[in-house]
Amino acid sequence: MATSPDAGLAVEAVVPRVTLRSWFAHPFDSAIAAARTCYAPRLIRPEEITDRQRRTVSAATFFSGHHTVYQHAYFEFGLEDVSRQFVWSFLHAHPFYNSEQQSQRFVRLDRPRVYVPAPEGRCRFGPAERALYEAAVLQAWEAYRRLAELLRPLAREILADIWHADALAHPRRIEKVERLAEKRALEVARYVLPVCAATTLVHTVSGIVLHRLWRMVGACDTPTEARQVVGEMVARVREVDPEFFDRFGTQPREQFPEWAWGQVGSAAEAFAGEFDRWLGGRRSRLVQAPEGLVGTLGQAFRTVLGLPAAACSDAEAIERLLDPRRNPYRLEVLNVGVHAPAMRALDQVHLTFAKRLSHTADSQNQRHRMVPGARPLLTLADTRQPDYIVPALVAQSPQAHELFVRTMERLWAAKNELLDRGVAPEVALYLLPNAKVIRLVESASLLHLLHKWTMRTCFNAQEEIYEASMEELEQVRERFPEIARYVGPPCYLRAGVATPICTEGSHFCGVRVWESFPQVRRRL
Repeated sequence: MATSPDAGLAVEAVVPRVTLRSWFAHPFDSAIAAARTCYAPRLIRPEEITDRQRRTVSAATFFSGHHTVYQHAYFEFGLEDVSRQFVWSFLHAHPFYNSEQQSQRFVRLDRPRVYVPAPEGRCRFGPAERALYEAAVLQAWEAYRRLAELLRPLAREILADIWHADALAHPRRIEKVERLAEKRALEVARYVLPVCAATTLVHTVSGIVLHRLWRMVGACDTPTEARQVVGEMVARVREVDPEFFDRFGTQPREQFPEWAWGQVGSAAEAFAGEFDRWLGGRRSRLVQAPEGLVGTLGQAFRTVLGLPAAACSDAEAIERLLDPRRNPYRLEVLNVGVHAPAMRALDQVHLTFAKRLSHTADSQNQRHRMVPGARPLLTLADTRQPDYIVPALVAQSPQAHELFVRTMERLWAAKNELLDRGVAPEVALYLLPNAKVIRLVESASLLHLLHKWTMRTCFNAQEEIYEASMEELEQVRERFPEIARYVGPPCYLRAGVATPICTEGSHFCGVRVWESFPQVRRRL
């Protein structure tokens, strides 16, 4: 076990733990009963299912692709000590799940608890390689601790100015600024932590999604960890209802075309340079939007209400859809757009963006599951040269910036050395930092982009996602000003229409953003 005498740290190699927290009483029979209900004159109950029906109906539905019956059963898992790389690369890389995950933004990580791969033969991860791996982890954790110390005074200075918390201010306001400064310092310091860092989450999936996850455990950057964790998830379900999996005998795929189409590290630097030139200096670039977007929205809106163009112009339709003074759905906290007949008109036009975010920012960005993205397989797109995002607060402190850059170089050097020793890429890449650049292309309908932009133009949003959202709005404003004028954070939409103006309560950012949005400056 690697230790650091300077900071008194020791690497804690964690083992993923899986518990089944809640589940349907009879998952398999519930699925068969649902299937039988389709052809019965009444509702079929799970307790009515016979063994013959389990055998015949399951085969008829599962192997013919009629899988919706297996979606009724849901399983809620507790996943402890899994890596953030696994969560990003596999668990959250599709839209059909629900998760609540421990936040590195708000939880101080004093102990280097990380996923350490087992020394399997194909990984070539022996004692010397493990020592190198753990030494790199310790260096990153010491940098995290030191960065938090360096950045706290700078964050405090900015926040004190925002909150007018000088020496004469009320002690509770000064105390609030101190707390916020510590949180912001930790939020930025986390960029140096490696993606092998352990996390804990509550993760819920339907039965059919669990089948698909088990089948596709190898289609990610962490196939060994994925097989281990998802294998345990399947085992927990088998304990409460063996037939849900044993009736079908599905096993993980062993071959995936991505690794035949790509070649590990063959053109990663060239890809990164080409993608960044495509972005043209932006964090997010609008690369595709329909020319007839406004007209399509107008026609879709009129279709819902049965109106001819003479009774409702495109401009009028846009106002009725987007202006919160005319459409109370825009103020709904529950995000009821897909349930509101008129709002579904916004689902008929799509925009596509190319983006460049850090691993840690994209881990939050991908939680907008209705804005799916094509993300890289890092085992194919890894670069030998350090490739990372520098947070704005770090850039403002020469001492912090020097430490940050030095830590990036050390992590990349350790990762490269593991690769040079023949260690499997899936193992070596666990040392990549949260700051690692993720290049992606994502698309969504205007309905789901509106929700994302509402949430992520708030000053409390993660810095990179906020900046990307503001860039996206700027480009939409250039092309479709009649739409962008009604897009912004909740306080902007609610000002003069509803109270309270800010929906963040005690987490109010301290800035009256609604008075000048989008001409606002976020300082922290």
